[in-house]
Amino acid sequence: MASKSNDVRPIVKLRSTAGTGYTYVTRKNRRNDPDRIVLRKFDPVVRRHVEFKEER
Repeated sequence: MASKSNDVRPIVKLRSTAGTGYTYVTRKNRRNDPDRIVLRKFDPVVRRHVEFKEER
């Protein structure tokens, strides 16, 4: 059985760049996105869409 560190779809935390400390938890495909991902998602603390960067 494959270990979690070598998983093709690891669990990652996305932290808001607005400085609110709000996070999303999601999975990413390591083969398609080997680098850290950046997504625009809704931050309910500031009530607007901001960039969320992957945190390890």
